[in-house]
Amino acid sequence: MARYLWGMRITHLFLLIAPLCAFGQPPPGYYDAAAGLSGDQLRTALRDIIAGHTVLDYGSLWNYFPLTDHREGSTSLVWDMYSDVPGGTPPYQYVFGTSDQCGNYDSEGDCFNREHSFPKSWFGGDAPPMNSDLHHLYPTDGYVNNKRGELPFGRVGSADWTGQNGSRTGMNISQGYNGTVFEPLDAYKGDLARAHFYMLTRYWGQTASWSSPGLQSGDLAQWYEALLLTWHASDPVSEKEMERNNIVFAHQHNRNPFIDNPQWVQSIWGPVASVQELDALVPSVRVQGDELIIDVPYAYTSGGIELFDTAGRVLHTGSLAGSSTRIPLQLSSGHYVALVTIDTQRHAKRFVR
Repeated sequence: MARYLWGMRITHLFLLIAPLCAFGQPPPGYYDAAAGLSGDQLRTALRDIIAGHTVLDYGSLWNYFPLTDHREGSTSLVWDMYSDVPGGTPPYQYVFGTSDQCGNYDSEGDCFNREHSFPKSWFGGDAPPMNSDLHHLYPTDGYVNNKRGELPFGRVGSADWTGQNGSRTGMNISQGYNGTVFEPLDAYKGDLARAHFYMLTRYWGQTASWSSPGLQSGDLAQWYEALLLTWHASDPVSEKEMERNNIVFAHQHNRNPFIDNPQWVQSIWGPVASVQELDALVPSVRVQGDELIIDVPYAYTSGGIELFDTAGRVLHTGSLAGSSTRIPLQLSSGHYVALVTIDTQRHAKRFVR
């Protein structure tokens, strides 16, 4: 069992000479090329800004974690998102530069290792530079890391395994996927979502062959996109993330743009991002009493409807039925977006309840 060691010295000289620029912000003009863009144009511009980063050696990550992931108030203790108890006492804590770092374990609390929050099997195993990209790599308990494995994140109903801090695995209860998922604590869901958004931007153009239940055609699968948008909205950027982004930038020389500019998540993956509406035959969406009515003025093979609030949370998912579909509305007053999918075309329609 790992022990909480007080006063443990970190002997790596590397840690004692962290650059002062680690606490800086984006250089002036860093994001200028992305100004005023949205959708895939924005993603492409951001990719061009953050691509070509300094590729770190995978083995050297042990030296960077004490800089990027130390607990608040202590440079020697590991901030493990899979074992932390925000506002409480973690069930165990690890110390950098000791035998707590390992590759072998028998149970939770034995040691910590390197977690690819965006599983490396999704992008082809040990392929560089993804394999050592610090923006999605974190030090976590080895046993919990193994329990998560290649699973996508999700919402667990009945857990088949629960970690000591409440992280758990089990069948997903979010619409669109009925497989096994890993659910971390609420306090870190936004962090992990923004790491995913980073990966699908930094490597945009290389993702067509990537494969997982959370991916489809080189981008986020619809169910996973909705989940991560919700997590991003419900767990805003924290001081921990901002400081980590600055430190990674000081060594890897690129940034996670969705920590610096959280609104860009909606601009790329939100329900109205880069959706074009034609003036010709398009579905119409209208509110009539307590129903939302979707009229489609032409024949189609398949159709679906999703309702979102302004934060991007999915409120309803269903199928279209013929030329006119009626959906009972149980929504409070406000502005909403209906995303209507007709065969391969998407149409975003704003409406007011």
